[in-house]
Order: sequence, then structure tokens, then C-alpha cells
Amino acid sequence: MKKLTKMLLIYWYNKEAIMDATEKKIIEVIEENREMILNFAGDIYNHGELGYKEFRTSGKFKEIMSRCSERLETDLAITGVKAYMNQEKKDNFSLALLGELDALRIPDHAHANPETQAAHCCGHHAQLAGVVGAALALSSPEIAGKLDGQVIFFAVPAEEYGEVEFKNTLIEQGKIQYGGGKCELLRIGAFDDIDACLVHHTSAGGLDVGCGSNNGFVSKVIRIRGKASHAAARPENGINALSAASLGLQALAYNRETFRDEDCVRVHPIMTKGGNLVNVVPDEAVIETLVRGKTLEAFADAAEKTDRSFKAGAYALGAGYRIETMPGYLPQLPQAFPRELTEGVEELVGGKVREVPSSEHSGGSTDVGDVQHLMPVLTFRTGGIVGNLHESAFDVVDEEEAYILTAKIFAVSAYRLLKDGAKVAKRLKEEYHPKFRSREEYVDFMNRFNKVEVSFSG
Repeated sequence: MKKLTKMLLIYWYNKEAIMDATEKKIIEVIEENREMILNFAGDIYNHGELGYKEFRTSGKFKEIMSRCSERLETDLAITGVKAYMNQEKKDNFSLALLGELDALRIPDHAHANPETQAAHCCGHHAQLAGVVGAALALSSPEIAGKLDGQVIFFAVPAEEYGEVEFKNTLIEQGKIQYGGGKCELLRIGAFDDIDACLVHHTSAGGLDVGCGSNNGFVSKVIRIRGKASHAAARPENGINALSAASLGLQALAYNRETFRDEDCVRVHPIMTKGGNLVNVVPDEAVIETLVRGKTLEAFADAAEKTDRSFKAGAYALGAGYRIETMPGYLPQLPQAFPRELTEGVEELVGGKVREVPSSEHSGGSTDVGDVQHLMPVLTFRTGGIVGNLHESAFDVVDEEEAYILTAKIFAVSAYRLLKDGAKVAKRLKEEYHPKFRSREEYVDFMNRFNKVEVSFSG
């Protein structure tokens, strides 16, 4: 048995002296529903789905939410679900607990879904299990009456920014405008009735609360257009798009020394097409890449250098190009956990927990940052895993920490935010200074990154 699990069991017998009656009831209800939470988590873990395709996952979430909420809104940004509770108190405060629906394409993972090749090596299934467990507890009448605000249990799609060409087809069909799920939900107004959010992430580092910063990014699809010809008999009549794309990749590599260390720039392309047949000069090569940086200025500079590199490769071979740039995610902003909530987590585990310093930075990205530009978002992490995120070695080894503790932290934190007239939640909102004053201002900003450059001449 893992160390944290032992701490929880020891603390279980001593918690009466610390937690109030409602918090004891929250723990009791989650313990009563332990098997349901674990079964839900295991089911989602073994049936991963990719972004904007999470129909089964969304359906499983709806099944449970229909039993512990007053109203459901479904099909938001294709698969998103909002389950409402305490709607009569929405004007006092509205708190959302977010859980992400999508997985990653990692087909060799032990729990990969053979139908989708998707695996929850991101831990999003643990988020959903935590939200489900919190919903089961908070919707108990004895507990719901102590919450002075509306609670929304919100399953959100497409946090992982992959399958760019697929998402482009959805954009062309008018189903979405942004590749990131929370970005799209912000655009359509699905966050308009929310004052603050509580989110979770699985971590190889274990339990902590609060968040530092991380990178924002833009997304690019680069098509190099050449000319097909017989690769053996008439190669001189062709224009090799693969060679032009290779030159672009090389030019991009030479640019890396121009990126400042403090800007944490990351550019990581993949080639999704390099030709059609081995005996035909490739007439099209397709590159997908994300261009990340700690600040808007940093990833804008890196994006310009990326464009120049592939334009140069195309020019050198006499090829054409089409460079499509799309808005990705905004940088995550540092946000401390309120002390009252941190103390609640410490009471749950019977000891001190790590508070993430505001100076801590990650090179990764999340669309949580976009939500933070409009409202406060509180983040906590739990462990219970081995291996690293986004890798085939990832696995859950301690269900107590990964799922049950996550549910308890979600529920107890929501209660502490909303009890006593929602005074902690209101203070959080009053002290927060959003980067954008409105959804419309956010959308206007994002749309600046929507552009296409085309040249079919050498």
C-alpha cells in the first residue's frame, strides 16, 4: 500500500477532531460511493477517446449527472456537458468543477482503446472521476443546503491539441472555430454563467495545490507544394516537396539558438505527409507544428521564424507553400490556492502539502490558461501514478490518491468556497484581475492569430 494511502487511512480515524460536520458528511458520501467512482474511472481509463470525438465518455458522464443534478446542457462544443446544481443560488456565486473528456493517441499503452488508439496517459479520466465523486457528495440534500452558490459540474472536450487536420475539417464544417475545447466553450458563451473554476491534474510529482505559469502557443499546418514526376526516369521534371520541407526543418533547427532561454520557446513539428508513392517525386509535404513560448511576444517571434524557415525551403526548391496559422492556447497564469482550501487539503491527508510557487514554469500548455484570462481558476494535483504524462509507461498504481482523494479535494474545496455566504469565493473574485474584460475581447484577440499565407510561385 502506498504511503499516501496509509496516511489517509490513519487520518480517517482522527478526522472528527478537525473537519466540520458537513465535511465529514462529504467524506462519508464519497466513501459510500467508492465502488461507483472506481468503476467509472476504470471504465473511462479503458475507453479513451480523442478530442471532439468523446461521445462515449460524454455519455457516461451524462448518465451519472442526470441522477445528481437539476439540469443538463449537452453537446456544447460537440461533446461538452454542463450539469447544474443549486440553480436558485446562481446570483450569489457560480462555481464550476471542470473535468476533461479527451485522451491521447498512444496506441501501445496497456489501457489504449483499440477502436480509437487513445489512452488516458494524461490522467483526464481521473479528473472526471473526481468531478463525478464530488457531484455525488455535493448533491446530497444535507450538503447542498450548506452551499451558498450554484455548482456546475462541467465535462469539457479537446484539451489535448492534436489532430490539427481533423479539427480543421470541423472548422470548415462550421462546427467549431478553435482547436482547444475550453477556447471554443469560451467563444460560444458556455463560461458566461460561471464566476470561478476549480480544476485538477494528475501529476508524477504527487499532491500539490496552486499553479505557476506555462507556455502559450499557436498552431500551424504547413503544406509544401511541388510537382510530381517519375522519380527514376524523369526526376528533373519534378519539384520535390519533401526535399523542400526537409530544408525548412533544417532552417528551423538553425533558428533555435536565437530563442532566449527565459522565453522557454518550444517548436516541435511532425510530418504527416511526405509523398504518395516511392517512385513518384513527392508533390506535397505536410507539416504540423505547435509554436510555444512563455509570453505572447515569445511565441509570436518563434512563429515568424518558423514561417520564414519553410518559406526559404520552398523557395530553394522552387516549390509553393500554404502556411495556415491558428490560435492555440494562451499562457497559464500563476494562481495561488486560497489558504482556507489548502488547509482543507491538509486536513484530508493529515499533513502539509506543497504549494506551487508563482515562479514555477512549465514548457507545456493547457487551455486552462485561456479561462484564467477571464476568471480565477484554482488548480490542484494528485499523484498515484508511475511513469510520465503523455508516455506509454504511464499507469495508475494508487486508486485511492488518483481517484478518491481527487473527489474529496474537489468536494471539500467547493464547500469551503461556497459556505458562509460564499465569502471565500467572493473574495477570490474581487481580488482577481482578469486580462480580458469580456468574452468578446477574448475572441477578438484570439482571431488575430487566424491567418493563411499562400505562394505557389518559386
